[in-house]
Amino acid sequence: MSAQETQGDIDRGDLKRNARAIQRLCQLGQVSRAGYYRHLGPRESKRDDADLRDAIQRIALMDRHYGYRRIAKQLRRDGLPINAKRVLRLMREDNLLSLRVKPFIPPTTDSRHAFPIVPNLTRKLVPTGLDQIWVADITYVRLMEDFVYLAIILDAFSRKVVGWALDDHLEASLATRALDAAIASRTTTLEGLIHHSDRGVQYASDDYAKRLKAIGARASMSRPANPYDNAKAESFMKTLKAEEVNAKAYRSIEEARRDIGTFIEQVYNTRRLHSSIGYKPPIEFEADIRHAQANQQRQPMPMSLN
Repeated sequence: MSAQETQGDIDRGDLKRNARAIQRLCQLGQVSRAGYYRHLGPRESKRDDADLRDAIQRIALMDRHYGYRRIAKQLRRDGLPINAKRVLRLMREDNLLSLRVKPFIPPTTDSRHAFPIVPNLTRKLVPTGLDQIWVADITYVRLMEDFVYLAIILDAFSRKVVGWALDDHLEASLATRALDAAIASRTTTLEGLIHHSDRGVQYASDDYAKRLKAIGARASMSRPANPYDNAKAESFMKTLKAEEVNAKAYRSIEEARRDIGTFIEQVYNTRRLHSSIGYKPPIEFEADIRHAQANQQRQPMPMSLN
């Protein structure tokens, strides 16, 4: 055996003995080995923590329902390479963990009607582009002394709210106004679009069906008593309630329409980071898609040799 091999065996033996000694010390001190090695690593200065706390607090105050993962993603987008666990630790220390309120959802669907019911076309179907699947839903909004109702339409791929309407009734015109707004917001053809909703009378009505047919869209409806069929729309409604509605006491329908419109257009669509689309806001996500498509179209066609 060479001297080099002998030295290698000695070094490996020392490493094993050191590892056993460290493990024994950790057991006596009731700390994990990972915690021991973290203690030996470089420490963040108090100034670094103070600067990071300031950045976290600004984001938490602007979007008070952001959790630590979204705040960490936002910090990285802002140029601060930061671990989500460190953000969680600092938020716990500063009592900045987001609040989640379990929403109460009263029934807004009347499926006892004579209009045609269509099957669910979206089961096991995953959209791969914009305007392939729209999902629609209606929820209630509490005023100080009354209730009003919000109808929304969401692009299932980008999660953008493409159309919405708010009124003090549940007539079919509420849903058709949201649909009209969604159609007007898109400039490309909607031929082949699947429009998914529950079986409510608003979506099964003749007026609604005519509008869908006029743009070449196909209607799709959830199975009875199965909210999972429309999970993306339900998810948006929960976010709306948690981050906007439940924190407000709207005095009038005009105030509710103004504030909810601001949340949809200036927060949810424009600024809020969505985990399902790579922690981007929907408008930015759609812009990136259109930019990539435009670049692909500008690519020169390869020349063929005759």
